[in-house]
Amino acid sequence: MPGRGTPAPVRAARHPGGAARGTRRVTVLGSTGSVGDSTLDLIGRNRDAYRVVALTAFRNVEKLIAQALDLRPELAVIGDPDLHDRLAEGLRGSGVRSEAGASALIAAAAEPADLVVAGIVGAAGLAPTMEAVRNGRAVALANKECLVCAGPLMTALAAERGAALLPVDSEHNAIFQVFDHERPENVERIVLTASGGPFRRCSLAEMRDVTVEQAVNHPVWSMGDKISIDSATMMNKGLELIEAHCLFPVAQDRIEVLIHPQSIVHSMVAYRDGSVLAQLGTPDMRTPIAFALAWPERMAAPVAPLDLARIGSLTFEPADEARFPALRLAREAMAAGGTAPTILNAANEVAVAAFLARRIGFLDIAAIVEETLQRAETDAAGSLEEVWAVDRRARTLATQAMLVREDSRAGAGAGQPVPSSKPSAVASMS
Repeated sequence: MPGRGTPAPVRAARHPGGAARGTRRVTVLGSTGSVGDSTLDLIGRNRDAYRVVALTAFRNVEKLIAQALDLRPELAVIGDPDLHDRLAEGLRGSGVRSEAGASALIAAAAEPADLVVAGIVGAAGLAPTMEAVRNGRAVALANKECLVCAGPLMTALAAERGAALLPVDSEHNAIFQVFDHERPENVERIVLTASGGPFRRCSLAEMRDVTVEQAVNHPVWSMGDKISIDSATMMNKGLELIEAHCLFPVAQDRIEVLIHPQSIVHSMVAYRDGSVLAQLGTPDMRTPIAFALAWPERMAAPVAPLDLARIGSLTFEPADEARFPALRLAREAMAAGGTAPTILNAANEVAVAAFLARRIGFLDIAAIVEETLQRAETDAAGSLEEVWAVDRRARTLATQAMLVREDSRAGAGAGQPVPSSKPSAVASMS
């Protein structure tokens, strides 16, 4: 099983761009999102070192056009076919080829490139990212849902096809930098740090009435709405627990979460001799992205230098799984294995979308995920098609649970979450 023995990123480790001094060809999946923006900012500052092969977006066609006109990739793909005419019109005369639709997104990931940046948010990024892995590309993995939904499939395919998986999440990138890949038996535990989000000090009662605006207002990081909500519920950290278990050969019970509000220590690796190695840096996603773009070399990044004297102190505290049950649900799904993490992710995506649409309350998000985990059947997934089938069933169950809560909210008052009728979270799945 992936996650045992030598980790997938190292089994496949090779320079993704041929000669170290050559121009590196890069495809960016999800170029109009926050990760895509940061990636293109770095590439734009180093145009002699990088050549953009393909850019993709789902609906933000105007931004995609602007990016393509600036960087002149060979291909630009819009996921929504209804927007293809506008894309083609905007790129007319530029020499940039335009395509549209889900199959075109997957095909873009297979274009000859040295590195594919996987920045599409959610399960929607799974098929294109798997295609990049299938074609042996080095993948800068910013989409944690890929490993959550299909970790064993992806890491096994990476090992088979010689595709390096380079984590871009700041926490996993930090671990990658300080992990002893050659002697993993020396690692005692992994510590994932978490900012705690905007509600770190809030009680459950206070979180009942939080608004969308409050939930997306992260105190440290600037991210998209979905990731910001995941940070507020701490589901983001739960997904990262599962991702870390897929990427690094460390047992589940030796992966910990520690709240670190300053977001300076991005994660730590503890060794059996008592040493603890940490990667520190200013909270700026351009640092881990730069690491992946230049790996195994390093490149200059326009981030503010870390000034520890000015910061003065770094604080840490334990994670509270009572106030943030998403962490507990993620651990239970990870322990249950099989398709349980797929179910967890699908239900969370449905619930977060409903909260952003103001159909449910903030605390309903975790409640819907828990009820879906209780109701859905889990099994081993031997193919991507089986993963998608589980994903679809989980989304149906989560939507049903969401509609019950929406109706109850409308009748009982917007601030009251509806408790689950089931006695325990993934008890029937293990």
